[in-house]
Amino acid sequence: MTADDCDGVAEIRVRGWQHAYRGIVPQSYLDGLDVAADAERHRARLERADNPVVNLVAETGGGALAGWAAFGPYRDGDTLTEDAELYALYLRPEHIGHGVGRALLTEAVRRCTSTGRPRMLLWVVKANTRARRFYARAGFAADGAEEPFEVDGVSVPEVRYVRDPRG
Repeated sequence: MTADDCDGVAEIRVRGWQHAYRGIVPQSYLDGLDVAADAERHRARLERADNPVVNLVAETGGGALAGWAAFGPYRDGDTLTEDAELYALYLRPEHIGHGVGRALLTEAVRRCTSTGRPRMLLWVVKANTRARRFYARAGFAADGAEEPFEVDGVSVPEVRYVRDPRG
């Protein structure tokens, strides 16, 4: 991902949230997501020299952005561990089910394997059954950890999935 991709990535992330979390996260929150503000956050993170996050984009045959994934060291509170964490994987809704997400996830796992990360973990919204099935088919499994995050006063539980990138 380059700075030129930030507007497209922000649109993918915002539209991805609005699509995936409809009926799960308060609609007022989803309606208030701001693509321009999100793009600025992505630009600011890219400019940080100490940023350990790897951002991948998938393009269509015509060069338009179809999806985005971000990963890096697993965050255990304020501590970065030796494990990897998939922070985000979002697609334009019209590209769901066409292999774009699988390609992004496969590349993220490949890169984590090549850098010797012992495991890859991710957090997924518990009620997002489509995403949970996607990760399970890719070899991830829920490990029993669960944490809620709050959105506009509503508790939204997430479950943690883990995969040994070598297996």
